[in-house]
Amino acid sequence: MDNTQVSAVLDGIVAKLRSASWKERDSVLAELKTAVEQFGLTPAVERYLEDAKKELPLEVRWDVDEVIEAFVEAPQEPESESDDGEEADDPNKPLSMSDLNVVYDDPRGLVVYKSKVGERWFATQPDPYTGQPRMFELGPAEIQSLQTQLAGSPYWVLGAGGAA
Repeated sequence: MDNTQVSAVLDGIVAKLRSASWKERDSVLAELKTAVEQFGLTPAVERYLEDAKKELPLEVRWDVDEVIEAFVEAPQEPESESDDGEEADDPNKPLSMSDLNVVYDDPRGLVVYKSKVGERWFATQPDPYTGQPRMFELGPAEIQSLQTQLAGSPYWVLGAGGAA
């Protein structure tokens, strides 16, 4: 079918939609869906429906949108899975508090966290100017130094895996 024949068929269906009562609308929409299925949702058909929608009542526009959406393929997201089928974790992704375990909790303000997955360490301590807690990530040398300095401290959380 060429574009003029497609337009003629769609013109007829859109005219029916414009004059259909709410009771008749479902059958006309099914007819539209069948026509789009037959023609395929080419850019010309999609453009025609988008233009035709502008003259339809709001509820009918929504119905036409649903017909279009039924034929538009959802964009495929690239799969980022490892060999064992589990989602690959980015070691540098932003973490939330639920991704961290407390390993050291000093009531004077220093709290040290270790990520549940991987070997990332974070600490919070009060900012000396504002008094507000400030969180920062610790590097490998800082982790070793911190474990050495706090080795005998009673504030290590037992079983959390933080004490040296």
